[in-house]
Amino acid sequence: MSAKVILVWFRNDLRTHDNEVLLNAIQKSDFIIPVYIFDPRYYAKNQYNFLNTGAIRQEFILNSVFSLKQKLQSLGGDLLTYEGYPEEIIPHLAQKYDVDEVYHHREVAKRETSISEAVEEALWNIKINLKHFIGHTLYHKEDLPFPIRDIPNDFNTFKKKISKESSVRASFPEITTIRIPPHLEKTNLPNGFISHDNLTGEEIAFSTLEAIISNAKSETDLYCYISKFISIGSLSPVYTYHLLNRYINKTNKKAINSLLDNLLIRDYFRFMLKKYPNSVFINHSKSYSIDNVLIEKWITGKTDNEVVNNIMYRLNNSGVLNEQEQTYTATYFIYELKQNWLIGAAYFEQQLIDYAPATIYGQWSHYADQGTNIKNNKTEEDWYKLKEQNLAIAELICN
Repeated sequence: MSAKVILVWFRNDLRTHDNEVLLNAIQKSDFIIPVYIFDPRYYAKNQYNFLNTGAIRQEFILNSVFSLKQKLQSLGGDLLTYEGYPEEIIPHLAQKYDVDEVYHHREVAKRETSISEAVEEALWNIKINLKHFIGHTLYHKEDLPFPIRDIPNDFNTFKKKISKESSVRASFPEITTIRIPPHLEKTNLPNGFISHDNLTGEEIAFSTLEAIISNAKSETDLYCYISKFISIGSLSPVYTYHLLNRYINKTNKKAINSLLDNLLIRDYFRFMLKKYPNSVFINHSKSYSIDNVLIEKWITGKTDNEVVNNIMYRLNNSGVLNEQEQTYTATYFIYELKQNWLIGAAYFEQQLIDYAPATIYGQWSHYADQGTNIKNNKTEEDWYKLKEQNLAIAELICN
């Protein structure tokens, strides 16, 4: 009887803790083949001439992948890494190693789902199944108190119902050992890889989370400390939720609840994108211009607004912005400069370390008064209120 082999396709789930895909693959096979693919589509330029992944996030991804590779090696496994198209590489590996099934986490945005569909079709042609798992959200889709089509558009209604009528599942146990096929090929990370061992990976994500819990009395936007780990999947939102609830008390309750709200907002945007597929990638308004000179001034921090300039300097040099900063510079772009909000969102996509399609484009659609949560949409009046307040942005220390 031949050994059962499952290929695990990693994408935005670079962890061994609370990873249903990895755990199931180990439990249901004799050997697993962990794979990560650097897809050139994610590093190409888009229609606005911005990179889909800028240099800061590229380095973060490279280091996160390297960290996972080290972790898997410490457990007796490895992580195969390639540059190319998953729909070509995965079927090739499946045939080379007599793979029985391929496992991966399902995504929701157009680019991600189209790549999954291409892989699924290519595998189907060689009679191999691509099995989908749901593991990126805090609340599991099957546990929602309503079907996707009936999810409340209003966030507060969504929050109230889901908090009362659902619960967050327990985390899946940590992986302790991995079995890979004998004589599995060795691979190297792409050229240009720079290792910063103290910046990425599960262990750094854990220590960062524990540090902000111990300092949760602060009024600082604590979520920006961990959002990059959540977005790349080296920190599970479910694990984070349970750890935060374990240490909540009277002193840190406000700060912890703010963190929990951010996790729930992330869920909201993903479920809205599922309810209204790809709606946040469309500008429904025609009342804008495209002035490349103004856009360039915004990008380079050379506008007539010093607050905006300071925010853009931080974005360009650190890849990190808190919610307040994002709101201020985005509404300036839309209502002061009167530019197409999709261009601003595309620049954020290039620059932000913690970029996630549903969240960033969902937020920008709300800044442009086109979001699903009408009560939270911003308008030109909101922008002028911010401007009149002469908003002071706190220094960031969560790069």
